[in-house]
Amino acid sequence: MKVHPGRYTARIEGDFVVFVIGMRINKLWKVHRWAPVAAAMGPMLRELFTHPEKGLLAVQYGWSGRTITLIQHWRSFDQLEKFARDRDDPHLEAWRAFNRKVGTSGDVGVFHETYRVRPGDYEAVYSNMPVMGLAVAGEHIPVGQRGESARERISSR
Repeated sequence: MKVHPGRYTARIEGDFVVFVIGMRINKLWKVHRWAPVAAAMGPMLRELFTHPEKGLLAVQYGWSGRTITLIQHWRSFDQLEKFARDRDDPHLEAWRAFNRKVGTSGDVGVFHETYRVRPGDYEAVYSNMPVMGLAVAGEHIPVGQRGESARERISSR
């Protein structure tokens, strides 16, 4: 990934949603329980990357110990919710399979957090970094275009 020397920030028009989703392997030896949960994310992301009109703007992966986390940026909560509930999309069946096969066994955990963000209620700074995070979902611009300080960027409307 190309590093951009200097200080940059992110700009995105309108509201957007930050969706944090992930899984935790609670019992390492129960591969037959957690491997299908991990594998279920691939088809969902392929569907979303193939159909950008569904609202996914960007995704970033992280792995820490037994936990895999994805930070997703969505254009709207309505699009996120529609994808989660639509029978024609892969999420609903994956969720039902999780409940049937894992349920409350404790073998593997899943989580999500959803944040609706309004214009001016966010700020970001990237110093000597590749384009990442919100800058992938929106625009990657020099800091001066949104303000030099975090306070200026978060309150700019």
